[in-house]
Amino acid sequence: MPGVYDIYVKDQFASAHALRGYDGQHAEMHGHNWTVEACIQCTKLNQRGIGIDFQDVRKTLGDVVGRLSHTSLNDVAEFGAINPTSENLAKFIYSELSRRLNTVHIQVKKVSVFESQGCGAAYREI
Repeated sequence: MPGVYDIYVKDQFASAHALRGYDGQHAEMHGHNWTVEACIQCTKLNQRGIGIDFQDVRKTLGDVVGRLSHTSLNDVAEFGAINPTSENLAKFIYSELSRRLNTVHIQVKKVSVFESQGCGAAYREI
């Protein structure tokens, strides 16, 4: 049975959001220091024993979250019609990373987004 390698990279960013239609204090604009963890699955290593270079994943993840950093997420075009929840952020980041990183042997497996310590959501495709 062939094995797979899971590569993990974390990044952080700060932004604000307000949850439309939410009954509670989070309906008002508020901020978070978000943590994002990307899991990349590799089925083949290169001649140096690397599935995907951490630096390549870190740069790509940084580019994606850089678009979100120090913004009101409600003003980001991708969240114009949907709430900028942890769940929707995880899916957005997953999609962006997949578009940029996926190859025959490299696939984004899961993206987890934490809006505070111990509270977050993850997105993966089955």
